[in-house]
Amino acid sequence: MRQQARAAGMDPNYWYAVEQVHRVKQSRVIEVVFWKRSIALFRTADGTFHAVENRCAHRQVKLSLGEVNGCHLTCAYHGWTYDGNGEIIDIPHEQFGRSKPKLRLRTFPVKVRYGLVWLFPGDPELADERKIPDIPELEGPNRWACVPMVFDWSAHHSMIIDNVSDFTHAHLHRRYKPFEEATLTRCETIGDDVYVAYDSEVGRGPISGRFVEHDRIDTGHIELCFQYPYQWSNTDGAIKHWLFVLPINERLTRVFFLFYFKSLKIPFTPIRFPRSAMDFVMKLSNRWLIAPLLGQDRFAVEAEQSGYDQHWDAPPLELNPVVKEFQTVTVRKWRDYILREDPSKKIAIAPR
Repeated sequence: MRQQARAAGMDPNYWYAVEQVHRVKQSRVIEVVFWKRSIALFRTADGTFHAVENRCAHRQVKLSLGEVNGCHLTCAYHGWTYDGNGEIIDIPHEQFGRSKPKLRLRTFPVKVRYGLVWLFPGDPELADERKIPDIPELEGPNRWACVPMVFDWSAHHSMIIDNVSDFTHAHLHRRYKPFEEATLTRCETIGDDVYVAYDSEVGRGPISGRFVEHDRIDTGHIELCFQYPYQWSNTDGAIKHWLFVLPINERLTRVFFLFYFKSLKIPFTPIRFPRSAMDFVMKLSNRWLIAPLLGQDRFAVEAEQSGYDQHWDAPPLELNPVVKEFQTVTVRKWRDYILREDPSKKIAIAPR
C-alpha cells in the first residue's frame, strides 16, 4: 500500500490551486504543472485568466516562453498567436499559399477564489459539478484574516498529507509546540474523506501561544479531515486551516496553506486585535512563526522522500492507523481514475 501510494498521482477531475493571484500580473504568462502535464496560465490585459496546454501547435515550443498581447498569447518562436479558447488567430509570417490551420489547443477551466488561481485539469464537463471548497470565513464583509502561504516541497503529495494529519511527530516541533500529547480519538473513512480527531494541547508555543485565547477557546481538541484531494483542520471553530496540494510529479509538490483565526489577542493582555489589524498580524505571524514551523515539516518530508528513494522496499513500521487510511484513499482514487481512462489496465490494490 505504501509503495502504491508513493507512486500515485491525483484524480484531475477536481479543482486545484496553482498560484496566488497577485503573482500573475496582467499581460503575463507562466507555466504551471499538474502531474507532469505542463499548462500555460496567462492573464490578459483586462485581468482575465486563461489556461491552455503549454505547447505551440507549430513546433511544440512552450507557450509560457512567449508573451501576452492584449487578450492573446503569442509563441516566442514564430509568433503564432492564440486566443483564450486555444484557437490560432494569427500567423505573422508567409504561409506559402496555405490557409491558416484550423486547430484548437486544449484549454482548462480557470477560477479565482481566496486569492488563489484554480485550474480544473480533468474533464471540463465535470468542472461545474465539482466545487472548490467553500470557506465562508474567508468571504464577505466580515471575513477572517488569511494570507495564503505557498511552497514547493521536494516530496510526494501523499507524504505531505501524512505529515499534516499525523500528530505523532510532536518531537519535530518541540521548539514551536503547535500541538502536544496527542491522543487519537477518531479515525473514520466515509466515502473519499478520512476524518481524524485528537485530544491534544493545541497552540502552546512559547510565543505563538501568547496570541491564542486559551481562556475562550477549547484548545484541548482538534478535528482534521483528508477531504480528497484537500485537507483541513478545526479547533473549536476558532482556529482553522486548509491545505491544497498541487502534485507536480512523484517527487515534487506545490503546497498552499491557508491559516485563519477568528481572533487573536494582544500578548499578556485580554484584548483582541481589531479586525482591521488582523491582516497585518497574519503577515507577521506567517513570516516569523508559521513559516519556520512549516520549514520543519518541509525538512521532514523531503528527508522522508530521500529515504524512501533509497529504501523503498524496507518493511513499513507505521503505527498510526490514520496514515494507512490516507494511503488507501489515495491509491483507490488514482486506480479508479486510471481504470476510467483505460478499462483494459489491470491495477492491483492492497486490501484494507
